Formats: sequence, structure tokens, C-alpha cells
Amino acid sequence: MRILGIESSCDETAASVVEDGRKVLSNVVASQVEEHKLYGGVVPEIASRRHSEAISGVVRHALEEAGCTLEEIDAIAVTYAPGLIGALLVGVNFAKGLAMASGKPLVPVHHLRSHIAANYLTNPQLEPPFLCLVVSGGHTHLIEVQDYTQLHILGRTRDDAAGEAFDKAARAMGMPYPGGIHLDKLAETGNPDAFSFPRPSVNGAPLDFSFSGLKTAVINQLHNAAQKGQEICIPDMAASFRKAVVECLVHNTVEAARQTGAKRLVIAGGVSANRLLRARLEEECRKNGWEFFRPELCYCGDNGAMVAAQGYYEFLQGNLAGMELNACANMSVDTLK
Repeated sequence: MRILGIESSCDETAASVVEDGRKVLSNVVASQVEEHKLYGGVVPEIASRRHSEAISGVVRHALEEAGCTLEEIDAIAVTYAPGLIGALLVGVNFAKGLAMASGKPLVPVHHLRSHIAANYLTNPQLEPPFLCLVVSGGHTHLIEVQDYTQLHILGRTRDDAAGEAFDKAARAMGMPYPGGIHLDKLAETGNPDAFSFPRPSVNGAPLDFSFSGLKTAVINQLHNAAQKGQEICIPDMAASFRKAVVECLVHNTVEAARQTGAKRLVIAGGVSANRLLRARLEEECRKNGWEFFRPELCYCGDNGAMVAAQGYYEFLQGNLAGMELNACANMSVDTLK
């Protein structure tokens, strides 16, 4: 079964054809990073306009690369939530038009579910149940994946997501957008024990996360040093901040695994590309005899292949939509359409 996946939740216009939820036949991504870099972050109105300009060509390219026509596609999957509402609407409306014109089934896909599904593309042997840490610019969740379309949230961030904290701290340190990537690279050259940053926890909710205070601690150190005319070693600060964030993520993930008895740990989302996070979770899994799965770097960021992969399982479950499908800026990952 071939699924065409369409993604437009933020600043990547993407489309892909995936066979049986596992085999990638094409994966085309049109990134807007260079344009948004001028503004230090994603500008929603610009993102929506660029999606409108790119989506037709991206989808056509994905079909050509897969060597198939729209008639040979079995269903059309599209990200409909969560994300920037204007950006989502471009993908949703384009997918609805394709579905109506071709008579193909329309499959609504939750963005976080598709990030989890990116692991099926890299690890064909991976099957639920497993515990997944989803870490991206807008989301930090600990999710018990009971089945392909049955998910239970164990913990989530109460304020900033891990990726958001990385980006904001990187900006404060003078790094260009997207900051998290630059911070991760620079941290490799610094001393992770040079600065003492807090490891925040949430009272009464040991599996939840909080990164706002950690980000503020970085900003305060920078401001205090500037006021005193002191110089700060940015690589050391980047390494120390990265270590603090990763330790929070790893601690809660290991605790969730022990509470649930999970034997398979999975990471997903843009921050799953973070080198220290991958290394630390792999180390914990090896120590505890757990299996560890992570997506290839090309599937960590937003892409159409992960949408098509999850779309395959949503289709099998009968989770289809009609022309009334609308985009939604916020929606829990355990909510079915």
C-alpha cells in the first residue's frame, strides 16, 4: 500500500511516498530556514505564503521521485495538528483538493504521532509497545506507545519545550537561528562542568518537565557578566546548558521506563538529533538491558515520510476524514480525529 504524506506544520514544505508504512520511495523537503534566519525565528505569515508557493511542486516532485502517479497512490495523509494554523491550512486544503479530485481516502495525521513513526522508517523491526521521548522545538512528551494508534501521555513540559529552550538559550549566547543545532555543535568543544545550572523538576509530577527556569538561568548569567564587564566562555556555557537539559530528559525517561516496565526506549522529534542525548540514552539502555531506537538524522526534522508512515497505520485503523477536515493549532497526541 502506497501512502502520499504531506507536511506543512511549521517551516518545511514536505511530501513523500511510503510503501506499507516502512519503505520510503521518495522524500522531498523544501526548507525555509534561510529566509526565517533573517528574523531570528519562524515568521508565521511568511511560512504560510512559502508553503502556498512550494506545495504543488513538492508533491509533484515526490510522486516523480517515487516513480508513480497519483492514481497509483492508495491514500493521502496530511498533518492537520498541531502547528502554525496558517501553515497547517495550506497542507490540509491541498490534501483535501487532491483527495477530492482523485477519489483517494484522506487520512488526518497528528504531528507528534508522525515524529514517532519516523522510527519505523529507520528501524523496520520496531513494533509497539514501547516508551517514546518526543523532543522538538514545540513539544517535550514522554509517551507510552501501546499500539500504532493508541498512545498514553506519561509526562510533558509545563512551560518551554526542550527545543525551544535550546533555541532561546542559543540566541542569548549570540548564535544564529536555528540555535539548537549550533549550540549542539559548539557544546562539543566546551567544558560541560564549567557552569552550574539547575535541574528543574515539577512537584507532584515527577515525569513532567520544566525548562523555562533553566533558560532564564543562562540569560541571567550572561546579563550579570555583561554588567560586570566579564567575559564568558560561550562553548563552556553551551556545553553546561546542554548537559543540564539532557540530564533532565534522561532522568525522567529512565524513571518512566522503570515505572512502566518498558524494555524498548525510542526518541523522536528534532531534538532527537542531539548528540549528547542520543549517547546518554544509549548508555542508559545498555546499562539496563533495554533496546534503544532512534531515527536517522534525515527523519528527525519535519518531513513527509514520517507523515506517510503514520498515515498507513491510521488508515488501517479506519481513521479517515472527509472534506470537513480542518487544521488545529493545538491538540493532544492521544486524541483521535
